Amino acid sequence: MDDAKTRNRRQILEVAAELLEREGAQALSTRAVAAAAGIRAASLYQLFGDKNGLLSALAIHAFDLYLAQKHTFSSSGDPVDDTRRGWDAHVDFGLKHPAFYLLMYGTDRPGHRPPAAREAQELLMTFLGRAASEGRLRVPPVLAAHLTLAAVTGVTLSLIGIPESDRDPEISPRMREALIDVLTTDTSPAPEPALAARALALDAALSGADPSTVPLRPVETALLHDWLQQLAR
Repeated sequence: MDDAKTRNRRQILEVAAELLEREGAQALSTRAVAAAAGIRAASLYQLFGDKNGLLSALAIHAFDLYLAQKHTFSSSGDPVDDTRRGWDAHVDFGLKHPAFYLLMYGTDRPGHRPPAAREAQELLMTFLGRAASEGRLRVPPVLAAHLTLAAVTGVTLSLIGIPESDRDPEISPRMREALIDVLTTDTSPAPEPALAARALALDAALSGADPSTVPLRPVETALLHDWLQQLAR
């Protein structure tokens, strides 16, 4: 895509994003966006195909904004606390940008997620992988990530559906702490951690190791991962 098309695409997305946040998805017709951007509808179709193409591009744009915010975070040194802060930032983003959030996580296309959604998941896995390495997780990081994402999106979508004046400020922190209590061990683990915690820690360390430094064949490494995950149950 040449520079002119890139600029036009960016301009249209910015106009569409402003219209979406101001008036909601119901106002986001291709005709309305084209008029607001001062272009012909045909030009919009050339860049995005149709309204679904425009909505998909907006979802990617929303994830870019979300990730830009996430990347400003610095680690606290405590992976569980970082996960807690990540939860709060996620909910805050959704409540500040409800129309964007519905595009990101309220999709009516099952199994479809913008590529940036995977990057957001990887950031969560970074925190949870570190927690597992320190013997702080009760379940494997992948399962913990799925549970966390299911819980935080459910809470955020639920809160979006409630008028701001009626929202209970305790809902999100209570759900967050309930989940963290289920997924993690105490902040001061015992000197002799349980077998499951040790297995998870070793599994996380093995996952993060350079394969060239692991004195096992790939099939043996896969088998060890399987054994460690069985021990962690």
